[in-house]
Amino acid sequence: MTTIAAPPYTRRWAALAVLSASLLLIMMDLTILNVALPEISAELKPGAVELLWIVDVYSLVVAGLLVTASALGDRWGRKRMLIAGFAAFGLASAAALFVTSSAMLIAVRALLGIGGAMIMPSTLSMIRSLFTDPKERATALGIWAAMASAGGALGPILGGLLLEAFSWHAAFLVNVPIMVIAIIAGLILLPEVRNPRPGRWDALGTVLSMTGMVAFIYAIKHLAKNGIDAWTLGSAAVALITLAWFVRRCLRRPDPLLEIRLFRSRAFTAGILVALVSAVTMTAVMLLMAQWIQLVQGFSPLQAGLFLLPTAVVSAIISPMAPSLAHRVGPRPVLIGGLVAMALGFLMLWLTPLTYGSVVASMVLVGIGTGPMAIASAVIMSGTPEDKAGSAAALEETSYDIGGTLGVATLGSLAAALYRGDLPAGAGEAARESIGGAIATGTPDVIAAAKQAFADSLAVTSLCGAVLILAFTALVWWLTPRGLNLHSVQH
Repeated sequence: MTTIAAPPYTRRWAALAVLSASLLLIMMDLTILNVALPEISAELKPGAVELLWIVDVYSLVVAGLLVTASALGDRWGRKRMLIAGFAAFGLASAAALFVTSSAMLIAVRALLGIGGAMIMPSTLSMIRSLFTDPKERATALGIWAAMASAGGALGPILGGLLLEAFSWHAAFLVNVPIMVIAIIAGLILLPEVRNPRPGRWDALGTVLSMTGMVAFIYAIKHLAKNGIDAWTLGSAAVALITLAWFVRRCLRRPDPLLEIRLFRSRAFTAGILVALVSAVTMTAVMLLMAQWIQLVQGFSPLQAGLFLLPTAVVSAIISPMAPSLAHRVGPRPVLIGGLVAMALGFLMLWLTPLTYGSVVASMVLVGIGTGPMAIASAVIMSGTPEDKAGSAAALEETSYDIGGTLGVATLGSLAAALYRGDLPAGAGEAARESIGGAIATGTPDVIAAAKQAFADSLAVTSLCGAVLILAFTALVWWLTPRGLNLHSVQH
């Protein structure tokens, strides 16, 4: 079993504050980027492919390293891994000051991904180890999820305030002092948690997991941009072979790098699917929404942050309440209700004109839907043996990160194709690359057509997101046991 060293277990709520603040920072960083993208595009002038990589490379690196970072944390110590992640994140953020090209920014985002991969699974697995009482654990995970929503609310506003006064570099540099505080607080408040009998390190499994994930994400990106060609087929084949080999290796080893056998639990699988589909749709639609607010509506970055506030505020309010509601009516109705509310929010963006009132109403529904995501984490972590908490955390975080990357690569590419298809024939290459290019180089007629095309693409993409969520809702309903009790989930 995993053991917890000093400081004593009685300081678990203070430790939770540090862990929740870690997630708060990560979410703030992701949402700040959405607000800063137009200014970044104006200064660095990235092409469509470079812009996708600026957004996606973080998730790509995190997804590729989560399994390895989680397994290393079990051996080296999750506190040490978390503190090292704070340091890596802070150093990468400071490096943004020297960025002068799209390639350099992509490199900085990749370095941030390394830090993120060290931070994210450590927070979840430590919550599982610190809170042995299932009711307390569900409450802790609700607070943890609320911090994610708070980060989503504070990120755009903080980013908007910074961009009103400074260049886009400030959106990265703000992480540096926060990371210094997090390192100091972590060293003082967090206990060390590790698996005392982790088994032999699987070097081949490490290579297979990293290679497979990178090839998998690359195949999706290349397919979205270039269609089916030799590179798409080749990278997809590499992903299929290496990931299948990795899964088979994990199933055969008594001490696998990643505990794939957790998927034998229907409840665990349902929780992972909820995380995956919410990340696919939320990442893509909210990224498009941030661009629509600034480039189509002409709002400032600060106004854009305030515009996106309802989703995060509602989610932050509901997340801590979700465990109590699940205790009364059961986890399955709460999970299903959240997914349906999220789907209705996205459906409103297609059914109604994109006005301030309709968009705010849809964002409130999406916020109601994301609130119960804490229950998905509780379902995942509550039935996981303590010595497998690292694997459970890695699988959940991988689903979020893969979902985010898939969302941008699939729904984002769909939106781009719809946008280009609605432009007039003589719009010009810059306008076809992005709406930012249309605004910078187009005539008034081309700019008006581009804005309308982008709004239409946002509406249709939101419809596709709603349909996807509803399809997964049926699957989650089937997988989640009717009488599931978070206080007694077993594998």
